[in-house]
Amino acid sequence: MNKKALVLLCSTLLSFCLWNEAFAMPEESLLHELNAQVLRVEVKHNNGSNGLGSAVVIAKDQVITNCHVVTDAKNIKVLAHGEALSASAIKPDWYHDLCILTVENLEAPIAKMGESKHLHYDTPILTVGYPNTTSQPINTFGKVKGLFPMDDSFIIRATSTFKLGASGGGMFDEEGHLVGIITLKSRGGEIHYYYMPVEWVQALMHKPAQVLGAHNEKPFWAMASENRPFFMQVVQPYVSHDWDVLMNISNAWVKQEPNTAESWFYLAIAEFETKHYDEAEAHFKKALTFHHHDEETIAYLNKITERTAAMNVKPNQMALLSN
Repeated sequence: MNKKALVLLCSTLLSFCLWNEAFAMPEESLLHELNAQVLRVEVKHNNGSNGLGSAVVIAKDQVITNCHVVTDAKNIKVLAHGEALSASAIKPDWYHDLCILTVENLEAPIAKMGESKHLHYDTPILTVGYPNTTSQPINTFGKVKGLFPMDDSFIIRATSTFKLGASGGGMFDEEGHLVGIITLKSRGGEIHYYYMPVEWVQALMHKPAQVLGAHNEKPFWAMASENRPFFMQVVQPYVSHDWDVLMNISNAWVKQEPNTAESWFYLAIAEFETKHYDEAEAHFKKALTFHHHDEETIAYLNKITERTAAMNVKPNQMALLSN
């Protein structure tokens, strides 16, 4: 077995283990069915460069991908059964980074639509995409770790990973329903993976198509940092341990979105790290009212409990404990 194949096998086995932590592996027939619904996208940009992405078949002669995959494209090909088919029109939602392509004479199974609003924390999910230059669809497995309210739906964060080229691929639930679109990940060592909700795809399906080459606009995640959603703003100060900045952002977040676990969680993290333990304990408990079994939140509460217990031990008891 060559090195590339071995790396791919190890990655697949690791994904299977993560999936098995939540529930039994999906049947091979389901994986085969879902893999057939996701296709490779090849793009020729106006500047002459080439690009790669993925797309999900959502209707007759219609696929959904990310707009950033096809931005400034003069030629878009969708590969199905070894045949490269040209996209002839586009329905863009630039702000949400979702673009529907019209691909005539496309013969591929259509994905069954689910509902991202029915997802919960730790719901198992699987993804299908074409990372890097692979010619075969790759599956990753994980569970939901964040649900961020935005424009009448929820952006999804999950533990399932993806690489460059998988953008535009599909996130599916246990029954094989499409619930999200692979879209973006954060930078740095502790990477967060985000998916756009299927409800935005469904809304886009009812809009009129445009010719290719339509004016491009920036997605929300490419805006100036202060104009991005709070769930994006907290990542960098959290990773770089800039607790004062995290405190300021989180305070603004809980005021705007008081009913999300993450807003209270990040505020509590900042308070814990700046030694405001009473406030941190209250806010970790607030986060648990929305995400009841979050292991990280519970771990922080245990640290606070242990610290409080240690502070309440009298000097003579400390001497006995040390003997």
